Amino acid sequence: MTAFNELGLNAKLIQNITAKGYDTPSPIQAKAIPQVLSGCDLMAAAQTGTGKTAAFTLPVLHMLKGGARPAPKDVSCLILTPTRELAAQIADGIRGYGAGLKLHSQMVCGGVNIRPQIRHLARGTDILVATPGRLLDLLGQGAVRLDHVRIWVLDEADRMLDMGFIPAMRRIHAELPKKRQTLMFSATFSREIESLAGEFLHQPQKIQVTPANTTVSRIDQTVYPVDKTRKTDLLKHLVTSERWGQVLVFSRTKHGADKISRKLCKAGISSDSIHGDKTQGSRTRSLKQFKDGRLQVLVATDIAARGIDIQQLPRVVNFDLPHVAEDYVHRIGRTGRAGEAGIALSLVSADEVSQLQKIERLIKKSIPREEVEGFEPEHRLPTKPVKSSGKRPPNKTGGNRPSNKAYSAAKKHRGGHADKRQGGQSTKSGGRNRKPARARA
Repeated sequence: MTAFNELGLNAKLIQNITAKGYDTPSPIQAKAIPQVLSGCDLMAAAQTGTGKTAAFTLPVLHMLKGGARPAPKDVSCLILTPTRELAAQIADGIRGYGAGLKLHSQMVCGGVNIRPQIRHLARGTDILVATPGRLLDLLGQGAVRLDHVRIWVLDEADRMLDMGFIPAMRRIHAELPKKRQTLMFSATFSREIESLAGEFLHQPQKIQVTPANTTVSRIDQTVYPVDKTRKTDLLKHLVTSERWGQVLVFSRTKHGADKISRKLCKAGISSDSIHGDKTQGSRTRSLKQFKDGRLQVLVATDIAARGIDIQQLPRVVNFDLPHVAEDYVHRIGRTGRAGEAGIALSLVSADEVSQLQKIERLIKKSIPREEVEGFEPEHRLPTKPVKSSGKRPPNKTGGNRPSNKAYSAAKKHRGGHADKRQGGQSTKSGGRNRKPARARA
């Protein structure tokens, strides 16, 4: 088994790594670090929570140590990342691993005053961690130059593509020197990302330590079928009756995140939300309170959740399934980090069957269904993912239930025995007779 001191890193870095309690690199670190140190361009794909950040920060710190100081406004290494939270996580890692190396690093992102950032950039920066929008603002004001960048790192490249940052990335790319080393890291790589890599990277080496779009094996995944109107009640029930510890809840929308948090607070559950409409200060405070254990539940959108790195977070909940199946991989990767076990639960209503099937096809496994007593849905979910025909089946009923065939089959079991929480998809005897929920647009 490879040890950090066998990867060619300098003694001070090894000392800092050991001080953090690490002695053996993760698979992505063991494969990526020697490639980065060799000076080649690199594309690396690994599951979330497997140490991607250290896989590029450690060799970057090694290569910059002892080099020439950057001139005023110049940058030696540019790390581009999609969100403020992820930028903060990377910046923290650089400060920790780089302690005593006498390298100047800085993080720039939106949502905070730009003037202190301009002032600090004036002295020259060894490592700049930036979000695309704020970096373009700084370039526009002449506060930073990128024509002497030696290393360009693109982290979470797939998320930057999904968020529409490609035009910004191309504008930033145009400011960089042609002779440089470019590293692209992500949890997943799509065909679109492969195409983008063709623009930005030169004959890159490729590393993929796990099959594309797989989920961490130590994460226990479960679907809880529930009617949409009862999701919040089910979440409150689970948090209180199951005596959950801390939990990260994913909402598809900013409004939804705020609404869920408010209802949990009214139920006496300490909660807050983070999303793109909140100021950087507010998001940082909420995240710190969650990391410190002062909040039991943090409700986040996909964008805001990138960069949340809590090693022993036991549980994540998908209140809504994401529209993009790959986001499911990133979401549940917030738990089960660094070899720890984790639990990922999804509250799924009948109108989310299509998203669920896409997720199951992506991860190549069927996620077990378990009904919770008292929250059995009127409209039940298929027990197995449906093979895609390339078209969505027509919904002749106009409601939000599955196909007539699946619905009729489910109805036959209405009077059967329920295998509550211990079994798979099942039904409950004597369940409440409720009217079907009205379809929502």
